[in-house]
Amino acid sequence: MDLPSTPTIPPYALLTRIDKPIGALLLYYPCVWSILMGSHALALPPQETLSYIGLFGVGAFVMRSAGCTINDLWDRDLDKVVERTRERPLANGSITAPQAIIALTAQLSVGLAVLLQLNWYSIALGASSLAVVVIYPLMKRITYWPQFILGLAFNWGALLGWSAVAGAVDWSVCLPLYAGSICWTLVYDTIYAHQDKSDDGAAGIRSTALLFSSYSRPILTCFSTSSLGLITYAGYVNGQGMPFYVGIGASAIQMAHILHETDFDSRESCWAGFTRCGRMGLFISLGLTGDYLWTRFNQD
Repeated sequence: MDLPSTPTIPPYALLTRIDKPIGALLLYYPCVWSILMGSHALALPPQETLSYIGLFGVGAFVMRSAGCTINDLWDRDLDKVVERTRERPLANGSITAPQAIIALTAQLSVGLAVLLQLNWYSIALGASSLAVVVIYPLMKRITYWPQFILGLAFNWGALLGWSAVAGAVDWSVCLPLYAGSICWTLVYDTIYAHQDKSDDGAAGIRSTALLFSSYSRPILTCFSTSSLGLITYAGYVNGQGMPFYVGIGASAIQMAHILHETDFDSRESCWAGFTRCGRMGLFISLGLTGDYLWTRFNQD
């Protein structure tokens, strides 16, 4: 997920997208939501909750980087014919495929080291997501719904965060949280895909941006409503308090602004709309944090 690369950044740094942290944040937020919801339900002490949030932060950065490397290995020939991606390291030849595979091995090794800090249930659950991560880049060649497959992979933390703190997944909470997060991914990654729709069509790349076309705004409004509704329901089932709902309200206002203001025919506007979707994740995270701390303070 990137705009045209800055030439002064080393190729291996560009491979990890370290210069564009929004992707890692979008991966991280569902982890934070799940950890905070689990900590709220189990009344975990703040230091334990904070340790999980920090551990998942490292994991989110590393696994997002690994995902980008896998994506670039799959797409190195396609990237050459898309204006926005032709300067990616594998597309422009500054990194070879064998070198990228070595880098990927290092990234996955660090990701495994992070995963091994968790309980065995979470280790098995986390490892099971790798297959979806690997096949995602292929999906844009065979379906107009690669954004849905990305959602399956990118929001695994909505399940993994809870299992890390609780030892197992509470499906009554985590399933609507996961589904709502997937709807959120469909919104922000469709906006993102609108940047490349002219090049993608010519290159044979499929996306929800091409599928929804001029109906993107009303369709994404439906997905945004579904996302916030499902996440709200997850919070309701989990017994969240008023700060959580304030965060949901702020997120709803943010998403309404994005969908109203984004020009789907402007690459710059789509990039701005995409990055602003991260604020929805931030507002929900702040709401859950305030709720958790308020509950802990009153209990103590």
